[in-house]
Amino acid sequence: MTAIETSELNKRFGEEVHAVRDLDLTVESGEVFGFLGPNGAGKSTTINMLLGFLKPTSGSVEVLGYDVTKESLAIRQHIGLLPEGYEPYANLSGREHVESAIHAKNADDDPDELLDRVGLDPDDARRPASEYSTGMQQRMSLAVALVGQPDLLIFDEPSSGLDPDGVALLRQIIQEETERGAAVFFSSHILEEVEKVCDRVGILTEGELVALDTIDNLRDQMEAGATVTAQLDTVPDSIGIESVPGVRDWSTEDDTVSVEVTEPEAKMKVLRHLDDAATVRDVGIEEASLEALFDEYTNGSVPEAEPPEGGQAEQATAAAPGGGQA
Repeated sequence: MTAIETSELNKRFGEEVHAVRDLDLTVESGEVFGFLGPNGAGKSTTINMLLGFLKPTSGSVEVLGYDVTKESLAIRQHIGLLPEGYEPYANLSGREHVESAIHAKNADDDPDELLDRVGLDPDDARRPASEYSTGMQQRMSLAVALVGQPDLLIFDEPSSGLDPDGVALLRQIIQEETERGAAVFFSSHILEEVEKVCDRVGILTEGELVALDTIDNLRDQMEAGATVTAQLDTVPDSIGIESVPGVRDWSTEDDTVSVEVTEPEAKMKVLRHLDDAATVRDVGIEEASLEALFDEYTNGSVPEAEPPEGGQAEQATAAAPGGGQA
């Protein structure tokens, strides 16, 4: 089943701001999709349209086969939302937030099992949420998002406030959810985490989708390649590494040579060339990071901030304790 499908989706705020421009996007069940972009790129606007909190100016958007503009309430019964910056009800415990979400979805989940799954201690689960740290709030919100075994999980900055153990647990939960067939729509500024969990990524800039593919394919398209680092016994005066096909740039520092290549085949060619020129003591290969690709696609620029529509989503998600289950 297709989890998300948009066609020529547009959102304008007045005549001046075109927040989302002709967005064509498909996310399949069982897929982890990374949704990236600088601040103000239109990510929040897009998410709010997926949830039915904002009406598109033009174009279409379907979630789990439902028309968002007509069936948003039905959609929310089948999705789990972990919103950025959600503020829980201060007087309710973590367990009560989860119980409320179970009731809202008419689900039969065990709240204690969900809270245990996200690593929230039973004693903490019974404390008022006003006493929670940011990481504890995030774990509680994750438990709420998992209620009812949703077909689609929308995570906006899901690792915010989590310690390394919490981030590792989040990755494990994402894997488990996709293995049972759920789709995960993952928006985050922590590109290292996106790179670890996402099957594909889309990069939004000034409302336009400027890249959409696997990270490996994006590397190939940008000829980002990799960096081969070799420690030599002695660096010859003339290495001649620039003659190797696929080499973009190279440098030396003390006994180490670093070579940037634009194609996979060039890595072994570089190593053979260096081995012929000197004795290679140690070797390292680092693929171009998602952060480097992101910088390439966005040209290092940050568009002007989009209108503060995020408050509409927060208001709507607050309609039910735990966020997004109204």
